[in-house]
Amino acid sequence: MTQQTMNRGLAFSQRFGEAERQILTDEAIDFLTDLVERFTLSRNRLLAERREVQRRIDEGVLPDFISETISIRNSEWKIRGIPDDLLDRRVEITGPVERKMVINALNANVKVFMADFEDSLAPSWQKIIEGHINLRDAVRGAITYTNEDGKIYQLKPHPAVLICRVRGLHLPEKHVVWQQEPIPGSLFDFALYFFHNYRQLLSKGSGPYFYLPKLQSYQEAAWWAEVFSHTEDRFGLPRGTIKATVLIETLPAVFQMDEILYYLSDHIVGLNCGRWDYIFSYIKTLKHHSDRVLPDRQSVTMDKPFLSAYSRLLIKTCHRRGAFAMGGMSAFIPSKDKERNDWVQEKVRQDKELEARNGHDGTWVAHPGLADTVMPVFDRVLAGRQNQLDVLREEDAPVTADDLLAPCPGERTEAGMRANIRVAVQYIEAWISGNGCVPIYGLMEDAATAEISRTSIWQWIHHGKALSDGRVVTKALFQQMLEEEMQVVRQEIGDIRFQAGRFSEAARLMERITTQGELIDFLTLPGYDLLD
Repeated sequence: MTQQTMNRGLAFSQRFGEAERQILTDEAIDFLTDLVERFTLSRNRLLAERREVQRRIDEGVLPDFISETISIRNSEWKIRGIPDDLLDRRVEITGPVERKMVINALNANVKVFMADFEDSLAPSWQKIIEGHINLRDAVRGAITYTNEDGKIYQLKPHPAVLICRVRGLHLPEKHVVWQQEPIPGSLFDFALYFFHNYRQLLSKGSGPYFYLPKLQSYQEAAWWAEVFSHTEDRFGLPRGTIKATVLIETLPAVFQMDEILYYLSDHIVGLNCGRWDYIFSYIKTLKHHSDRVLPDRQSVTMDKPFLSAYSRLLIKTCHRRGAFAMGGMSAFIPSKDKERNDWVQEKVRQDKELEARNGHDGTWVAHPGLADTVMPVFDRVLAGRQNQLDVLREEDAPVTADDLLAPCPGERTEAGMRANIRVAVQYIEAWISGNGCVPIYGLMEDAATAEISRTSIWQWIHHGKALSDGRVVTKALFQQMLEEEMQVVRQEIGDIRFQAGRFSEAARLMERITTQGELIDFLTLPGYDLLD
């Protein structure tokens, strides 16, 4: 049924097959329509305010803590509380909502699986609908998968706790239109996951739990609080039934962590260091500030002053308010080569030991094969506790705006620039082909890596920065390297794979978003135009 307008006010551009009929029931569409009608216009105003804040930063006003909310930061208060099944989150695994991934992640040696409709999923209509079916089946314990060799995957007893990450406020769901505009993808994901699963989750002693990405202000947190409270009222649920963890992965949000916790206090259980997106946001937010240009992506590690300050402030802020402070992602993938695998596991162990010592309550991995390395790290530090809410870091010196904005030393190298190009193009090609979670050079990459890669080069071009060999980074130099690196990629993956893929389209998109005069906010927005 193409462009059928439901009597509930939403127009769908996709035919309703069996899968759609399972998820887009009349009652589910009623609920979705209610949310869209109530909250889309205020969401649009929040996006407009983002643009206004960015305009002021572009004109020279650096981000800072907010004077009008100082009473929230200085007064004593706590969040409402944390459900029993979320008190221990020492290791979480993340990944897209594909059926086999859901089963393997829930079966892994982890406490939580974050099922992702956002950065690790290319949101084609089919994948979104199938993802909701997969999570519904997982919640009911009825999910199975049989691969082409006949191997059957199914849930083990006592799987990990499920948390759903919805799309960010900026992302549309283009296949559903309200008042001639695509509806917010965040509301589509939230409405369908909540509607189909809340009863079953609550009956199991769990609940409708969410990860909220890309927030930039406490006003956006307050918007989500209204969505949650309205939903609880509509379905006759006690206040605070819906719980959320907010990713602090934008530079503006790090200055408003107390406020985000405060305005979501009925529903929030913690904040997360979304470090890769945070680095991307640092570049994007400070794009016109030539003294804040980052070096090679590979050298921007968590021990750098601006990232260390971010992690420590998040822990101190969260624990003061009784909320969890979750650590960041390890994107490494185990290797079949023993020497390489030993190196990978040791790198991951060192990274997670730093997080655990700092006071994080848990951390993220991208692959089940890392769980057995990471779990003992937190087991040792926790020493019988479920979390580290007692680590208050009261001895820390205050973290200032200067600490959070500190320039990061390091080189800009030809090798680093070429690596950025290869990774970004391969990721973009995979994304527009429908795959948002891609192993590239031994790392499980999602959109954040490609975002860092292309925004770094844009900023180097924009400010005329020089590489370590003295060459100034220009559009022409980038275009030359892009052409050369496309041939490297072709050699690495082979002619057959290269010709069967969408590498030419990916290279054109990479060139456009890296050389145009204005930096686009998210590559997934123009990428979405190329996705079914």
